[in-house]
Amino acid sequence: MQPMVCQIKREVDLYLAMSRGRDLAATAGFSQVDRARIEIVILELARNLLVHAGGGTLTLTRLNDPERGAGVAIESRDTGPGIPDIDLALQDGYSTAHTLGAGLPGVRRLMDEFVIESTPGVGTYVRAVKWRVTPQRRAIYGC
Repeated sequence: MQPMVCQIKREVDLYLAMSRGRDLAATAGFSQVDRARIEIVILELARNLLVHAGGGTLTLTRLNDPERGAGVAIESRDTGPGIPDIDLALQDGYSTAHTLGAGLPGVRRLMDEFVIESTPGVGTYVRAVKWRVTPQRRAIYGC
């Protein structure tokens, strides 16, 4: 399956990206809870693109790994001002936009893999991956 590239330039683009991510996660077989997690991550990353960089690109990719199974990757890329102190930006409660400061730390907690790279004056790249966990079969004992 081809990656879906979502240009984030306006508020409405956030919701279009969330809808595409919801559909992608559903076709990959994610549970309702994990689909909600993926939607939240898309919303947070897309909102960061608008608020901090004036826009950017979200790329949504369905993954299929022989060992890990199905997954979804969300990549955010911008050419904004960058993040001068990534460690500080990943602390709960830290915000330069007068918000709760839960965005990037929340994205990191909700996903299985998280990478962020940023260069001041150049831009920021974030990759977050969620893997579908297949429920273990339980043995049923009884009469």
